[in-house]
Amino acid sequence: MEWAYDGVSWVLLRWHDLWTKVFGSDNGFLATDWAWVLAIVGVVITLRIILFPLFVKQIQSQRAMQKLAPEIKALQERYKGDRETLQKEMMELYRKEKANPLMGCLPILIQMPVFLALFHILRRPDPDQTKFTDSYGWTGIDAGPLSDWNSYVHAKLFGAPFWSTFLTPGDQLEQVGASALDVKLVAGILGATMILTTFLTTRQMILKTGWNEDPNQRMIQKVMLYGIPVIMIFSAGAFPIGVVIYWTVNNLFSLGQQQYVLHKYPPPAQNAATKPPKPGSKAHEQMLQEQREAEQRRKELAPKPGAKPKQAPKKPAATTNANGSDSSTGEVKGGPGSGKNLSRAERIARAKKVSGAQQASKKKKG
Repeated sequence: MEWAYDGVSWVLLRWHDLWTKVFGSDNGFLATDWAWVLAIVGVVITLRIILFPLFVKQIQSQRAMQKLAPEIKALQERYKGDRETLQKEMMELYRKEKANPLMGCLPILIQMPVFLALFHILRRPDPDQTKFTDSYGWTGIDAGPLSDWNSYVHAKLFGAPFWSTFLTPGDQLEQVGASALDVKLVAGILGATMILTTFLTTRQMILKTGWNEDPNQRMIQKVMLYGIPVIMIFSAGAFPIGVVIYWTVNNLFSLGQQQYVLHKYPPPAQNAATKPPKPGSKAHEQMLQEQREAEQRRKELAPKPGAKPKQAPKKPAATTNANGSDSSTGEVKGGPGSGKNLSRAERIARAKKVSGAQQASKKKKG
């Protein structure tokens, strides 16, 4: 993770250097060091700019997967007992329609190292720390009161240090002239905002894309919507205020970004009860185009005209031989029902019956 620590720290410090020229090195109005606040916001902006193309591809891939749902279901029914062929046909369908099921996880996988790196960097500085203060490109304690380390240790948001948490003891806060009450108020309000924005971000995505019809997938959606905010209630108290600022601002950017992308790439209708778009509108034309594409894919998956399904070969008709036993063309005599499996009295009775039938046939011909 050293590469992530160095990269995120470099971006954070460059934004801080920029805003320090604007606001100066001292705390500004409302007992807040706005240079560090905007530096954290700058990290969010940098990450969002990098991830925006991937986020658009994620939405496009999700739309393609939703359009392909009927075709995927048809393939599952068609190759129900052949998993290998089913996987090949589904991969070919994904390739043809440019859909990638794994694209939905890519932005999250990239954001996680950034969050963990920022969490590690912003919780390191505190008044009691004296070693490795110049790591990750920071200017350390020895560089004087204007060093990056000393500047961050004494920087505050409405009187609460950026490195402090809801659980930070009062004696440690007194070293930088901070109050435990101020820290708890700021950390509590920011934590509640972080949890609320996390809930709203997940809710916005689910409502726009619709609840999944699969019970297992629906359960996962509910866990993400309600479970993650509940877990954060108990974990937010251990987050430094600087990290809570990052998470909250990141959620606000996500809400705006999702609103823009979901408006540009609206989800397909989930069911018949959905109100159809107005005829002649852009949404109506898009719906008609999607219906034509779906109909074309169904035709491609359907059997070709004139093709007959394979049928099992018919068994040859059984005949009765002179000995009174049943035999079939191409079958070996002596099988079940043949004369060898009957008693002597039964064979004689069957032979008399056949002989009488032959004599009656001769009389009719004569």
